[in-house]
Amino acid sequence: MSDLPESRRIPTRRTHRRRTVLWVVLAFVMLLILAVAWVGIRGLMAKRDLEQSVELVGTLRSQLVASDTKAAQKTARALGDHASSARSLTGDPVWSAFQHVPFFGTNLRAVRDVAVIVDDISTGAVKPVASVINNVNLNAFAPKNGKVDLEPLVRAQPAVAKATNTLQQADRDAARIDTSSTLSPVTNAVDRLRNAVSTVSQQAEVANRAVQLAPAMLGSDGERKYLLLFQNNAELRAGGGISGAVALLHAQDGAIRLGDQVSGSSFGEFAEPVLPLSDDTKALYGSITGQYMQDVNLTPRFDVSAQLAREMWNRRFGEKVDGVLSMDPVTLSYLLRATGPVQLPTGDTLTADNAAKVLLSDVYAKYQNGDQQDAFFASAASTVFTKISSGQFDAKKFMAALAQGADENRLRLWSGKDGEERQLQNTPLAGDLPRASASTREFGVYLNDGTAAKMDYYLDKKVSVGSSVCRKDGRPTSVVEVTLKNTAPADAATSLPRYVTGGGDFGTEPGKIKTLVAVYAPPNAIYLGASQDGKAAGLQTTVDGDHPVAQLRTLLAPGQSTTFRVAFLGDAKYAKAGVQAESTPGVRQSKVEPLQFDCTKPVPVG
Repeated sequence: MSDLPESRRIPTRRTHRRRTVLWVVLAFVMLLILAVAWVGIRGLMAKRDLEQSVELVGTLRSQLVASDTKAAQKTARALGDHASSARSLTGDPVWSAFQHVPFFGTNLRAVRDVAVIVDDISTGAVKPVASVINNVNLNAFAPKNGKVDLEPLVRAQPAVAKATNTLQQADRDAARIDTSSTLSPVTNAVDRLRNAVSTVSQQAEVANRAVQLAPAMLGSDGERKYLLLFQNNAELRAGGGISGAVALLHAQDGAIRLGDQVSGSSFGEFAEPVLPLSDDTKALYGSITGQYMQDVNLTPRFDVSAQLAREMWNRRFGEKVDGVLSMDPVTLSYLLRATGPVQLPTGDTLTADNAAKVLLSDVYAKYQNGDQQDAFFASAASTVFTKISSGQFDAKKFMAALAQGADENRLRLWSGKDGEERQLQNTPLAGDLPRASASTREFGVYLNDGTAAKMDYYLDKKVSVGSSVCRKDGRPTSVVEVTLKNTAPADAATSLPRYVTGGGDFGTEPGKIKTLVAVYAPPNAIYLGASQDGKAAGLQTTVDGDHPVAQLRTLLAPGQSTTFRVAFLGDAKYAKAGVQAESTPGVRQSKVEPLQFDCTKPVPVG
């Protein structure tokens, strides 16, 4: 028992307790400071790794495009190291605890989410593709000794599919990152990640479909036969141009050869449509859509055009093909960038610069006879095809040419195999009608020649589209503007060949261009009104399935132009979506421009 009085022992105990509390508080503060320092240091290290990862992704993309496989594999390994490090640095217990701290926690969670997504992409997309990159690059699609080696593509299918699934999941995960209260540097980093992942995910989806489809469609499981429609943009159809020439392609085990070639006119007229046509198709384009090979693409629905063409070929030759491919002379000119110039049996030289003019204009001045023209087209197609099938081309430029042709709606592909056709849907090759989504509302401007001649070589087209919320109910008003101009010489009636002007045989004065223009809106939109050159326009309003359609006819003399606008009302849920338009590819295809209009007008089409 202590000898100190009770009055002196009590303050001593209180002092001891105060000191203990102070030591505890001090220890807590020190731990907090150390934890903040720990998180801060690891955050800086993670930032460094993530920045390195972003830089390496750009490097990797460039190397893949350049087919530099050794460098790409080295970059992929470095990317994996940095991505894994960033994930580790943001995944320890201290970091996890600080994710629940007010304000700072949301930023740390966002950085952690970014690190996880980048690492997932590295391990689930980059690593699998890097393992097969030696076998799958642009050169893998180039024939060697007359055939494409399909085995590397088949072996790559699982890896490419896994990479695509990973990127699609990463795209969804990035969209879910909460940036509502993050600091601007973190918000900007998340936005950059979202944009990059979205773009790469879409590119991967295209690559995956190509790798999954190419082996079977090139005959890995037996011979395939395809119909090639060579469309002539000098006489427009909604899907491109009349099918002036038709050829049979044979594909087996990666080897492709060109078979029979015939003119589109040689099919003649079928007494009735070869397949049932919808009432909407007949109302818009007539029964002739299913009666003439040259008219199967009066409709912009390529799946309908392809099936009609296949049935016509079957009825004439007793042979049902596996799919249908269409292209035009402009696409051929793009391919000539990859092959270089080719010499035709006629002595003519086709180049990337002159192919469209030679095939869509000069040929009619040089050969007045239709049979001679058909023979010239056949020789041009055969010569270019022979060079391509031999592998004598630049693979990078070749793939770029195909991509440009597809993006401009000049290249289309339909498969008679249900599974393959589903894979092709919603790709640039499919020829789908306009759609609406949360991000984009699409419109279509489709042209059909009414001159029954080759005057569309001289038809210029400009398309603009814009949208604004003009109503209190929040529904967006969209306006499509189309300008057409006849650029033929003033003396076209006498200076151009009769075959080009039509000679007035079909009711159109020589030198003038008659065009039917159909403007398609996304499903369930409502037609509001139309104007032509600032005045109310009379036109046909109807539907094609779920798509509202406004169609009118124009007649232009040389040098004359006309501008018309069509307005549609959309669904309020798509009010914030952007707008874009596709159009029938002419000889010259201009970029779709944004359009501003006045909401104060009852129908903003003037």
